[in-house]
Amino acid sequence: MQEKLQKTARELLTEQKVNVIIGYGETETGAVGAVFIRDPNDVEKLIWDNRCRTNLATYLKRKEVRKLGKPAVVVKGCDSRSIRTLIIESQLKRDDIVVIGIACESVIDEVPGKAHLKEGKIALKCTVCDVHQPLGCDIVIGEVSNAEVPTNERYAILERITAMLPSERLVYWSKQFERCFKCYACRQSCPLCYCNVCIADKNRPMVIEPSSSLKGNFAWQIVRAFHLAGRCSGCGECARACPAGIELTLLNYTLAKSAEEHFNYRAGMKDDGVQLIGNYSEQDQEEFIR
Repeated sequence: MQEKLQKTARELLTEQKVNVIIGYGETETGAVGAVFIRDPNDVEKLIWDNRCRTNLATYLKRKEVRKLGKPAVVVKGCDSRSIRTLIIESQLKRDDIVVIGIACESVIDEVPGKAHLKEGKIALKCTVCDVHQPLGCDIVIGEVSNAEVPTNERYAILERITAMLPSERLVYWSKQFERCFKCYACRQSCPLCYCNVCIADKNRPMVIEPSSSLKGNFAWQIVRAFHLAGRCSGCGECARACPAGIELTLLNYTLAKSAEEHFNYRAGMKDDGVQLIGNYSEQDQEEFIR
């Protein structure tokens, strides 16, 4: 698949169908991250293996990347859901990008300091993923079946949290959030955080306390989670980017589960242009209204 990816990238650049390929590349230390290929002679820098975990859709929102011209972006299944959501939210025009989908069995969690050894266990998101074959792509390389994962298995990670008493959950999240020092790596790594001015940066009026106090941390993490309700594709980039190791995935999964249970909605699974937030249906459940 790596050879097919490189061939595809060379053709797109040579035929001037795109100006830049956003894909995966390897550094001298063996770490894998984003590379931006503009010369057809450089396509050999593109790689594909189970270390290609980054959701490259996040780069499409950045003005520095947009200045490079029309992009082609390499995506996995979970990443393709992010692309669809960005299009639904009018952040991308479908005709302005070329989406290269890569069939993905799974990627690995990184082992700190040992990236060059290609070690690690299967990433959590991959154990419950049912979109191994990317959705809505212009070009798809490889083929993998999209076997559906039952809802209860998809959100099994939440069982230990929901089993807690409310007071126990408060203690748990207090311990998690007290480690946050407001670096905003979660925001920067997320494809769906694209506001020109984040609510955390506003100071007239100040909405969220800027210091890394427990109060301010709670406000930031909860507000951000709610802003991703019905939008998060479960790529897990926020948790991976967090230097404090906060279990942000649990927050996002909690709201994703509610969206699916109450509204039968999963972000980016359909390209019908329908959003969860801001839409109304007479069939919407009302049991949660008190």
